[in-house]
Amino acid sequence: MNKNIVKNKSNKELFFIYTYGCQMNEEDSEKLSGMLKNMGYEKTQNKLEASIIIFNTCCVRENAELKVYGNIGALKNIKKENPDLIIAVCGCMMQQKGMADMILKKHPFVDIIFGTHNAYKFPEYLNRVIQDKVQIKEIMDKETKIIEGVPIDRDSDTKAFVTIMYGCNNFCTYCVVPYVRGRERSRKPLDIENEIKDLISKGYKEITLLGQNVNSYGKGLDEEITFADLLRRINEIDGIKRIRFMTSHPKDLSDEVIYAIRDCDKICEQIHLPVQSGSSDILKKMNRHYDREDYLNIIKKVKKEIPGIAISTDIIVGFPGETEKDFEDTLSLIEEVGFDSAYTFIYSRRKYTPADMMEEQITNEEKHARFNNLMKIVNKVAINKNKSYEGSLLEVLVDGPSKNDDTKLCGRTRTGKIVNFVGDTKDIGELVNVKITNALSFSLNGEKI
Repeated sequence: MNKNIVKNKSNKELFFIYTYGCQMNEEDSEKLSGMLKNMGYEKTQNKLEASIIIFNTCCVRENAELKVYGNIGALKNIKKENPDLIIAVCGCMMQQKGMADMILKKHPFVDIIFGTHNAYKFPEYLNRVIQDKVQIKEIMDKETKIIEGVPIDRDSDTKAFVTIMYGCNNFCTYCVVPYVRGRERSRKPLDIENEIKDLISKGYKEITLLGQNVNSYGKGLDEEITFADLLRRINEIDGIKRIRFMTSHPKDLSDEVIYAIRDCDKICEQIHLPVQSGSSDILKKMNRHYDREDYLNIIKKVKKEIPGIAISTDIIVGFPGETEKDFEDTLSLIEEVGFDSAYTFIYSRRKYTPADMMEEQITNEEKHARFNNLMKIVNKVAINKNKSYEGSLLEVLVDGPSKNDDTKLCGRTRTGKIVNFVGDTKDIGELVNVKITNALSFSLNGEKI
């Protein structure tokens, strides 16, 4: 290895991971980190120290792709100065047709390219590059069987992601996920339970179950089990304090899942239910399999069965053919539902999706204008929801120091609200009671009781 490679005190080589995209990408990066640590490497937050740099990519939106291109390009001179530096690019972007070849053409100094279906083989690829000095590009077109037992290096000592299923069968017209993540495959419930029990034995208190559409869990398994059944089984695990899950597709949110949230004391009173648009016409074009009325009826049922539940969502503005009336329908739905928060996106054209070929594409100017109006409504509704918490005594799971004020601690309520308060470092990782003193747009301030 190059003598300029920085090593830590234990003389282990260092790695750095760029992670783009969703929580499933974050968990994928935790697995890459776990594999590398198993091989004797150590993680660094400074890419200039690293002997291995990995880009775990996302292709859901164009902006994420542009960031990847820029950050890989910025390593050209570093690689020239340090030829022993190993650069790997993986994840959803690499599953797109022709993307891997394009990356290698523009950035021939990249050493390893692999996709979402064969990430578990990364140690093999790395060893081949080190020993044989070869360049590797290996993309599997089809999803593989689920590989259990991949080592994982968790980013938190208190909260953990646990993937319960992979892939998606929905084929929304704007989305590339089914093409890059493959069809739906569920993990065996016993494997999930054993992973969670192991986490609880190590002191973890909160588990978030992950899947592109968790409500579809169980399909294809030999054992007959639904997502509601799984929730109830996990709720019985000794020692677990909180259970969350995402993401739920509205068309598959069954009464049984709603009742499980209502009945199970460890499942948090929070649900992420992407609506995408408030217009029935646009929802049909998106191939979402529900209309505005269907969605509102689901919300009514959820609120009736689980009073005080926090509801978050995803919203896309500027979808092809979206009229001013369609956009107004979205704004009115936000106010009617009273979302606690929303992940908001400007429609981004994705190659090989049906929406990319639709006529009536909205201009960037119009999309940005609508997005700005959308944010005004989303923020207004969110602050009103947060104001309703003032004076309340809430249970908070403490994450650590506040990002905005290092004299305070920060944590989340069962409904997912961020709370900043003055506390002791011994509270980190613990459940404490906090009285909410005032509300801001995206967080709450409080006093420990």
